[in-house]
Amino acid sequence: MTEADKVFSGSIPALYERFMVPMIFIPYAGEMASRVAVLRPATVLELAAGTGVATRAMAEKLPEMTAITATDLNQPMIDLAMTLQETGNVLWQQADAMALPFADHAFDAVVCQFGVMFFPDKVASYREVRRVLKPRGAYLFAVWDGIENNAFVGVVSEVLSKRFADNPPQFMRRAPHGYHDLGLIDGQLRAAGFSAVETETLKLTGRSPSALDAATGYCQANPMRNEIEERAPGGLQAVTELVAEALEKRFGSGPIEGGLSAHVITARG
Repeated sequence: MTEADKVFSGSIPALYERFMVPMIFIPYAGEMASRVAVLRPATVLELAAGTGVATRAMAEKLPEMTAITATDLNQPMIDLAMTLQETGNVLWQQADAMALPFADHAFDAVVCQFGVMFFPDKVASYREVRRVLKPRGAYLFAVWDGIENNAFVGVVSEVLSKRFADNPPQFMRRAPHGYHDLGLIDGQLRAAGFSAVETETLKLTGRSPSALDAATGYCQANPMRNEIEERAPGGLQAVTELVAEALEKRFGSGPIEGGLSAHVITARG
């Protein structure tokens, strides 16, 4: 992880919401919200909420009286998320998962969809979650499986590795897809004080209106765009189109779809 890996600002939040959220995050948001609903929490804390895709799904599936506190490290992501939130009892707040600004035992459930990978100190973040959870509370989070098990990003990685053979961008492998060892995750959760850990590998389908939309999402709607621009000044769009050509060759023209794989973990104290 680098400091830049955690920064989603400038044009990234809007592009992220437009291209990445429908393609790979909405499929899991509904699944996560359903699992949270089974817990029947009165209070929910969400970490790394981004532009609020899982927040909106929870607001739809949970009773209206359920209090959801949605947080993210990046204020620009929160600012956009707040404009998209139309229903639910949601309080938005900027927060660092390493030092949560909440009282002990404040929440029935803590949720994090595809954010744990970005936390610099995983064990410290787990300890903070355990601190703010009520004694019988649950921490439900999702992390991406390896790149080789996710179709779209696998092609993106192949193309960029060839285009920048001497120094390929590593953001996707280092951050979103860099924390999928279930044994490591289990051990770190237990080191933080969780005594019961359940894991499930959930395979879903990602969809995009076109190969170019998918390529735009991966190349421009996350911090990997900074790596591309450093290696090809002024060439971001050309690289995006190169990736789009490869995606179209693999998945076809028009709307495309490909396999997604993620791990869903439930931890209890």
